[in-house]
Amino acid sequence: MSKFHPLYHTVLPDKFSKETRSRIMSSIRSKNTKPELQVRKGVWALGKRYRIHNRTVFGTPDITNKSKKVAVFIDGCFWHGCPRCYSEPKTNTEFWRSKISRNRDRRKKVRTELKKGDWKVMQFWEHQVKRDSEKISSKIAKVL
Repeated sequence: MSKFHPLYHTVLPDKFSKETRSRIMSSIRSKNTKPELQVRKGVWALGKRYRIHNRTVFGTPDITNKSKKVAVFIDGCFWHGCPRCYSEPKTNTEFWRSKISRNRDRRKKVRTELKKGDWKVMQFWEHQVKRDSEKISSKIAKVL
């Protein structure tokens, strides 16, 4: 089954029905992802307190502590184009190149702005969390 996508004026092949694709896409999280929850749980267990998704901090970091000026981002390897893990999709290539490029540019701008405000910015990749969430939680706890 092929569908015409009105925003990109291209035909997108899709092996799923509209309802199934909708269910799949709605299950993808931008907040409270499994790696993020693992790290937060570890930091909390180490006795450190923080705020999550604080919209008063530029870029809405995953974890923040305003008094210590610490911002933590836990980035998905696919969505942020991890240099180690990312592989470009075979279909709709131009859309995904543009999307990942915008995500990278936005993260770079956020990091730059926070550092200008004397924030300590920590960024971890999804694969790092999967490999050793305790180590990452400890690193964050030391800064907090």
